[in-house]
Amino acid sequence: MSIQISGLLGFIIFVLDIWAIIRVIQSPASTGTKVLWTVLILLMPVLGLVLWFFLGPRDRS
Repeated sequence: MSIQISGLLGFIIFVLDIWAIIRVIQSPASTGTKVLWTVLILLMPVLGLVLWFFLGPRDRS
């Protein structure tokens, strides 16, 4: 059962990372900022996601 829970948690983190990367790419931030956030999310999936959520570029609409 713990393998199933680990797999589900990993899948959820994967989906959230993809969502965050899409949001970063669609943001009005500069290209350098987008690349930095994307690399951070890819290299550190959980920590990068949390940092992006609190510190990442915001939509200025």
